[in-house]
Amino acid sequence: MAGMTHPFTARQRRIAAALLSILLAPLARGSAQPSLTVRMLRAEDLTLARSRLRAGDTLLAPAYARLVDNANTALTLGPWAVTDKKAIAPSGDKHDYMSFGPYWWPDTTKPNGLPYIRRDGQVNPGSRGAESNSPSFQTMAATVTTLALAYYFSGDDAFASRASMLLRTWFIAPDTRMNPNLRYGQAIPGVTDGRGIGLIDTRELSSIADDVGLLRASSSWTAADDRAMHDWAREFLRWMRTSPQGQEEANATNNHGSWYDVQVVALAYFVGDSVLAEETLRTSATRRIEQQILPDGRQPRELERTRSLSYSEFNIEALTRLAELARFSRIDLWHHAPAAGGGIAAALRYLAPYADTSRTWTAEQITPPDPLELLAPLRRAERGLRDATLHAALQRMPAAARTSHRSRLLYPNAP
Repeated sequence: MAGMTHPFTARQRRIAAALLSILLAPLARGSAQPSLTVRMLRAEDLTLARSRLRAGDTLLAPAYARLVDNANTALTLGPWAVTDKKAIAPSGDKHDYMSFGPYWWPDTTKPNGLPYIRRDGQVNPGSRGAESNSPSFQTMAATVTTLALAYYFSGDDAFASRASMLLRTWFIAPDTRMNPNLRYGQAIPGVTDGRGIGLIDTRELSSIADDVGLLRASSSWTAADDRAMHDWAREFLRWMRTSPQGQEEANATNNHGSWYDVQVVALAYFVGDSVLAEETLRTSATRRIEQQILPDGRQPRELERTRSLSYSEFNIEALTRLAELARFSRIDLWHHAPAAGGGIAAALRYLAPYADTSRTWTAEQITPPDPLELLAPLRRAERGLRDATLHAALQRMPAAARTSHRSRLLYPNAP
């Protein structure tokens, strides 16, 4: 789910504006970059934001300053590799990804704790330990996105060079590359050595596909890198569609199914299989919207959870990503709904009042929700729906937090 962002004070905004001319120096020196190949992001919005930054637009300065600050930190992080974990998958191959179900705990009534038992919404710290690849994959993906965006907006090739090295380490280099499967994802000790549910671990492959599109303008990302990344993505996509675990996840009727489709569509576009992307959008994605969202906007499968607000927002993050991806097949998922009503707009309107943190969510939510979880979906909806209710909800979110949030650069015309 989306990370927290801290608000900028008026003084910090002035400092950011004063620093803008320094931060943008690489932009002024850089030559024109080739056209972008991004799918989930909007190339025209990225181009507009960069042009406004070059022109000295101080409205975007806090978000840009924060992005560059994060990217400078990212230059010191990693690399990470699937082979780093302190255990080996049941296959005996250290290149096989392995993780554990986060909500599964030792059964204290059993001498050896097995089989593990489920406590929904309560994360077992052991599931994120050194034996799991999940924490390092999530960190790697987030770091690559930060660096790729910073490279695009700043023109500083140091960011592209680091992002390229991180991608090579995880996906390409023979000694450290991940085998293109999640056969051992989200295992449950004493129950199973891997589940279809594990595919949720790699949901940010949808962002990585766009990151590669941003990096192609840099000499640090070579044609050989690009071919190797495409080969890996093609094999992983094949595994997703043909393996028992992939088919299990494809049949999920909650956020897991939504995120499965996000990965299939994003990777299909990435490897040039627009037929598969369109087929998934026209059949599976439309069905998910119809089945998961009630006419009043409730998402019943997410409301069953002990963190029902967080999971409702998590699923709408996936569905709004799908709606943006669908533009390339000329499919309008933003307005797709059954005759009785519902659809993405209804789900967002149901959640919109809770963008105001003073409102209390009445369903079960055992952990504090992220107050900015809805920010990116609402900004996407500003482009896709142009809905007055959602626009007003956006404006009720803290102005300073909105100004410094990274999505300000991705959707520069949204409030």
